[in-house]
Amino acid sequence: MAEAFRFTVHATDGRARLGTLETPRGPIQTPAFMPVGTAATVKGMKPADVRAAGADILLGNTYHLMLRPGAERVARLGGLHRFMDWPHPILTDSGGFQVMSLGDLVKVSEEGVEFRSHLDGSRHFVSPERSIEIQRLLGSDIVMAFDECTKHPASHEAAARSMQLSMRWAARSRDAFLRREGQGAALFGIQQGALFADLRRESAERLVAIGFEGYAIGGLAVGEGQQAMFEVLDYAPGQLPADRPRYLMGVGKPADILGAVLRGVDMFDCVLPTRSGRTAQAFTRGGTLNLRNARFAEDAEPLDPRCPCPVCARFSRAYLHHLFRAGEMLGPMLTTEHNLWHYQQMMQGLRLAIAEGRAAAFARDWVQAGD
Repeated sequence: MAEAFRFTVHATDGRARLGTLETPRGPIQTPAFMPVGTAATVKGMKPADVRAAGADILLGNTYHLMLRPGAERVARLGGLHRFMDWPHPILTDSGGFQVMSLGDLVKVSEEGVEFRSHLDGSRHFVSPERSIEIQRLLGSDIVMAFDECTKHPASHEAAARSMQLSMRWAARSRDAFLRREGQGAALFGIQQGALFADLRRESAERLVAIGFEGYAIGGLAVGEGQQAMFEVLDYAPGQLPADRPRYLMGVGKPADILGAVLRGVDMFDCVLPTRSGRTAQAFTRGGTLNLRNARFAEDAEPLDPRCPCPVCARFSRAYLHHLFRAGEMLGPMLTTEHNLWHYQQMMQGLRLAIAEGRAAAFARDWVQAGD
């Protein structure tokens, strides 16, 4: 691992791991949930409030930031941390998933990916080298290797071709990263292979041979369902080095995260708490609430009586119901803040449970309570 980065596993409970990833901009307590700041902002939230909710690290989106405002512009303005007033660690994805999701607007070759912007139709090309360059211009602390997210469903043959391309791109990403390094960042490789154990094994072996500071599990949460995802996670984390952090990309619902932690995953990101907040969905220990429902019109209770967040301390379900029915922007803002607290409270409780040897019971109780 890069000298400035150190991952320590403090305790284990089954396959669940309690750890710390030390970075130049501060420690990340794991298991960790990373709120998604797609366009240099966690939607509806001030950075200080995201931090107060318990986040050690945010995720920024390479694809969106390269298109607007542009990586070179962010660099001229002092980098992403200064630009968005977040002095703590930032992980940037490689842009591969977003580019691949453009469908017919994309042309994939050995060299990289040519695509049309969803904003204005302009043509762009991203290679592993360009992806690394963009992420370093942004100044991210954890850089992701450029990969192809295998479409679901995929045959074994198609998944093998996609995985092998991603591994060639991973080697090029590492070479480009080492040429540009010197700014205190880490590079994570991404395991691919769809739902096939032999392809996942080959991918892991090739990534380990290249050498990365951390490893992500990619190609899941793309429509395969929780059972199929857990079947992969029953073996995939164990194919990756035990002395490096393991990051499951794009996951997920609380039950997904809890199940993945019990299978050996350390880091997560998902838009769900913020996206749900914007659509009047509040996560609580009693289940998910749809705040547009008429039954909340005179409900004086907080969103979750067991939640310590500022929203639950000050506002009622009735008030939040009113904000959404009136179309007031404060409704999405407050619900998003609560949802982020909910996720971080879950992670904090999970870390304590691992330390005390009761991770499985904690996960079971949390899921049975409604999430």
